[in-house]
Amino acid sequence: MTKNLKNPQNGFGKFFVLVAGLVVGIVLTVGAGIGMHITDQRPFCGSCHIMNQAAVTHKISTHAELSCNDCHAPHNLVAKLPFKAFAGTRDVYLNVLGKVEMPIMAGEKTRKVVDDNCRICHLKTNSTVASMDVKNSCTACHRNVHHMRMKPVSTRSVGDA
Repeated sequence: MTKNLKNPQNGFGKFFVLVAGLVVGIVLTVGAGIGMHITDQRPFCGSCHIMNQAAVTHKISTHAELSCNDCHAPHNLVAKLPFKAFAGTRDVYLNVLGKVEMPIMAGEKTRKVVDDNCRICHLKTNSTVASMDVKNSCTACHRNVHHMRMKPVSTRSVGDA
């Protein structure tokens, strides 16, 4: 007879595990989102001494309202996560070893991401420019637009702005 009776604690245990799992999942998701946001920002990036010059020049640039990774990382989260992990590991490695030439030059993958992000953000402007395909990248002409202050005013050209 006792085999047919339901154990009320059994249902509660499953419910508790389900709710606890849901809460942990939410906390991890929100924490990851906050962590991604914080590690995209200039104060975080500039906290390493090898990024200090780039952070200072970005702060006074025309793109100061953007985060570092608005330009330097893919916008698609699936592409952004591995890209950011690799680039962040590289930056930490260079920061610890101190073997880096200043200013830091972006690698080919980062240059492509930056160029893609320029084209995405400036799509309306680009549609009115007839010579968009003259150079292989936006920064070929606009060399210092994102960290312009690294170059003295007297040596800048129209393409630098």
